[in-house]
Amino acid sequence: MGPLPAAARAYIACAVLAAALCAAPAVRDPSAVPWSSVVLLAAAGAACELLPRCRLALPLLLAGAFLLPPQAAGLVAVPGALAARDVRPPARVRRLWHAAQYALATGAASFAYGLAGPRLVTAPGFPAALLPALAAALVLAAVVAALDGGVLVTAEGRSPRTAWRTPLPEALLPALLCGPTALLMAVLWHSPYGPPAALLVLLPMALSSWVLDRCHRERAAHRATVRALVQAVDLKDRYTRGHSERVGRAAVLIARELGFTGARLEALRFAGTLHDIGKLGVPTRVLRKDGPLTPEERRVIELHPEYGHEMVRGIGFLDEARAAILHHHERLDGTGYPHGLKGHQIPEAARVVSVADAFDAMTSTRSYSRARPVPAALAELRRCAGSHFDPRMVAALCRALDRHGWRTGTPVPVSRNVPVDQRSITAGITGEITAEIPSDITTDITAEITAAPGPAPSAGGPR
Repeated sequence: MGPLPAAARAYIACAVLAAALCAAPAVRDPSAVPWSSVVLLAAAGAACELLPRCRLALPLLLAGAFLLPPQAAGLVAVPGALAARDVRPPARVRRLWHAAQYALATGAASFAYGLAGPRLVTAPGFPAALLPALAAALVLAAVVAALDGGVLVTAEGRSPRTAWRTPLPEALLPALLCGPTALLMAVLWHSPYGPPAALLVLLPMALSSWVLDRCHRERAAHRATVRALVQAVDLKDRYTRGHSERVGRAAVLIARELGFTGARLEALRFAGTLHDIGKLGVPTRVLRKDGPLTPEERRVIELHPEYGHEMVRGIGFLDEARAAILHHHERLDGTGYPHGLKGHQIPEAARVVSVADAFDAMTSTRSYSRARPVPAALAELRRCAGSHFDPRMVAALCRALDRHGWRTGTPVPVSRNVPVDQRSITAGITGEITAEIPSDITTDITAEITAAPGPAPSAGGPR
């Protein structure tokens, strides 16, 4: 980061001065401040900042706002902000800024809490204190977001509307969630059990924070693994650039229509994105061949689902996705590959990915064929539903596109009621059949059908 603009330095200096002025009454009249509570809370906050991935500063600040008068509550934030780890340069300026920012926010929260009347931090007063506590938490979040917006305006030159619109929603929810916990800490602080019992409340919160952090890191690692695998395929086969992501997106649209949520929805996203990972096992000369494929080359390419399944076998989080990778070229009538499964022998995830793959193949431009309009592609999917594709999956894709449209660059509204000229579809399919088959045979639906051994199926039948 370069030098801070003069406006940003002036803004930070004003914040530091304002925080100092707010804390001045505590220095002038030390007898009005419970310094033992200030020291304990400030020390706990500093310890939380020094521990890796220990995100407990917010409940400690709110507890300080509930326990202390405004002039002292702001002091709780200072040691933790000055001791913070992993601060981007200029580190000293950032630490000073955060110290002032959170001191002002905590003082404002304490002031808002005090407006409700006497500080109700005893057990009998707990229910009555809940609403003031939530209001104080909102004040703290709002002040933090407002001060952050000022930095974005003065340091990065953002417009005020953008600067203040983005941070506020992100700050409100954590504050609301931490408000009741901080109030419980304050109640225990003045209970017969004292501050040790209050600080013990942080233990389950620390454990929850650690677990959530691990989950976020694990999900990030999963997505990084998938991205790396997709990029490896992209380097080998030009057509898959963008195709894998689009198939993943279409698979998610179908899965949501079918009611998939949580881990199953994520598995479908991974399955769609990685369905062609087995291309890494296919010789590059075959994938990039410009002319028609020999029967032997076709057999090699038709092994790519099995190659993909073996490649991801040891990746635990791809459990359900593995079945989709292996069977996404199966057909309901048993004419697909690699195992010739029929009907519901084909895993549900594979039936989803099969429709998503076929749809993107028909609506994508390749070197030997132009992309078809979305209504034409949907008409072809509906025509082949029941023989090649699961009708439920086709219907789910149609409903999803009615609602959300389909975009590679900009959204394209789609309606199943758009009239489609069947003759133009058939002509386009026939053109594809007679075209030379290049490297992306594994994703071209009609070319594979017509090249299969035996009598040629009806024009346009997806693979």
